[in-house]
Amino acid sequence: MIIYHGSNVVVSRPQILINGFYKDFGYGFYCTNIEKQAKRWAMTKKGSSVINRYSYIENKDLKLLCFDEMTEEWLQFVVDCRTGKEHDYDIVEGPMADDQIWDYVEDYISNKISKAAFWELVKFKYPTHQIVFCTEAALKALSFEGSVTV
Repeated sequence: MIIYHGSNVVVSRPQILINGFYKDFGYGFYCTNIEKQAKRWAMTKKGSSVINRYSYIENKDLKLLCFDEMTEEWLQFVVDCRTGKEHDYDIVEGPMADDQIWDYVEDYISNKISKAAFWELVKFKYPTHQIVFCTEAALKALSFEGSVTV
């Protein structure tokens, strides 16, 4: 499988950086199988916009959690991770809670909208994908294939 990472630099040796805000699936190295989405990520960075390309070979020995779509389980996992709860997965894959969806998640957490309203709002969003490599063992499943500046 080919996946992409949007950045402002070439990332030939991915690392897990533990800093900044909590993300959808916790800390790790975030990629996507949607090149257009990686470009959007890259365009948000200061400086150059670089799309890094990797081959990913699944390792059955790693602990993987995969969400095929936004579900109740996905929502709770994102809420837990975004509020700092840690997990023990090597790799987590699934839809992305972009800024707009995260606003809906926050509204749901603070009881400003119901769960039913949350699901109604997010069903109109374009498809997204993210795969996060959360451990050093997981990063070994990636091979850098090259990059392009956009």
